[in-house]
Amino acid sequence: MGEATDRNATIYVVDDDASMRDSLSLMLGLMGYRTASFDSAEGFLSAYRDDWTGCVVADLRLPGRSGLALQAELRARGSHLPFVIITAHGDVSSARKAFQAEAIDFLEKPFDRADLQAAIEKGLEQELRRLRRARATNEEVSRLAMLTRREREVLDLVGRGLHAKEIARTLTISPRTVEVHKASLMDKLGARNVAELVRFALAGGKPP
Repeated sequence: MGEATDRNATIYVVDDDASMRDSLSLMLGLMGYRTASFDSAEGFLSAYRDDWTGCVVADLRLPGRSGLALQAELRARGSHLPFVIITAHGDVSSARKAFQAEAIDFLEKPFDRADLQAAIEKGLEQELRRLRRARATNEEVSRLAMLTRREREVLDLVGRGLHAKEIARTLTISPRTVEVHKASLMDKLGARNVAELVRFALAGGKPP
């Protein structure tokens, strides 16, 4: 496995064929992946938690919900888990639906081990990028929470492109006080310049 693999990431195998499920779990385990297997979409959904990370490898045809229906349900729940759809009954329409729902790959059985691993690694790389963005967003939210109401007002006006004198007139304070607030904002937000303050403002720094 490459750097893409998060230490908590799991490959979720969803296939109603017990022999295929066991074979996939064994093969993925030998590749170094952590796995969890389910015999149906319903079984997966009943166990699913919002904090799961990794990649789903699901059969297209399952009893009850199909692999595509499982993918759609997770998207409806706000999950961004990457999907690899596998099937012994591939067709263009199903493949098209899978890719429209942003599946990583659509592999027909019997598929090559290298193709499966490449698809999973691509999915895990996508997942890692998503987790990094989420962590960065959480850090920004935490930093913004440290601001005083006045600092948030100044930040909002900086985001609107106003200069110190314009901010001072708007808030009925001195330009010097504005500069003091801007210096405090840069320190609390870890911003190196006004351009980064603008980015924070646009990312959600508006006063409540």
